[in-house]
Amino acid sequence: MELKTQISVKDAAALLGITYKGNGDLMITGINEIHKVRAGDLTFVDVQKYYKKALTSAANFIIINQDTEFPEGKAILISEDPFHDYNRLVSYFMAEEKPHHIAYSKGENVIVGKDVQIYPGVVLGRDISIGDGAVIYPNVVIYDNAIIGKNVIIHANTVIGGHAYYYKNRKDHYEKLISCGRVILENDVEIGASCTIDKGVSGDTVIGEHTKLDNQVHVGHGVIIGKRCLIGAQVGIGGKATIEDDVILWGQTGITKDVVIGKGAIISAQSGVSKSLEGGKAYFGTPAQEIRKAQKEMAWVRMRSNEEK
Repeated sequence: MELKTQISVKDAAALLGITYKGNGDLMITGINEIHKVRAGDLTFVDVQKYYKKALTSAANFIIINQDTEFPEGKAILISEDPFHDYNRLVSYFMAEEKPHHIAYSKGENVIVGKDVQIYPGVVLGRDISIGDGAVIYPNVVIYDNAIIGKNVIIHANTVIGGHAYYYKNRKDHYEKLISCGRVILENDVEIGASCTIDKGVSGDTVIGEHTKLDNQVHVGHGVIIGKRCLIGAQVGIGGKATIEDDVILWGQTGITKDVVIGKGAIISAQSGVSKSLEGGKAYFGTPAQEIRKAQKEMAWVRMRSNEEK
């Protein structure tokens, strides 16, 4: 991003409470991640194998976690945590304006904590609690019976607590099982835009603390998602599945109902999970299997295909 108000290297270092080397009077004109930098930009690097790429990039200013040599005409800001300090600068220059007025509708027994930001167009049902510091962006809908923890972020157009997709097949119609469960979003969860999180049929749908969902994710009824999980865009999780702590589901992964994904598992994009998977392993394919096995099978198929040509 281009800064509306430029800042000198020495003032940026003072703002962050860190040291710098180089000409402190040089002016920072922009802040960008490494693959988008231009002359005058500040970027960051915190992995040694990328030091050279950052230091020789178009960026003139680099937040780095080690004192090192750098090209003439540039400056470095030495930080214990470059990622965090980069974020601090972005937040300083791009502080999001809070809504001027609260324009949302709510039902009975809605408890809203301190410093909560609720944007226009939000609709809250009954029996909902929202923890301190939460941010709920425009047009979010939260149905009855939900617990939203502290510092939760819910992006625009997301629906929390939709009814379970659960029907009894009668001779001439499908009879719906009425949902009376809850959705619980624990502290520091972030839900992307246009996600749909169904409530439990009679129990709870739970997303554990520090878990982050990308946009357009669907979580079925009664799903339990653990702590610190990352879930990519367009993932679909069937009802009553259990996703244990520290699992990563990359984009467009599909997970059938009732399965368990073990702690620390990583599932590659566009995989299909049809049975429970052990934790601590990486998986790929449909049906998903350990990634090394899947790669060997694909290599064998390619080899046979080439032989037949």
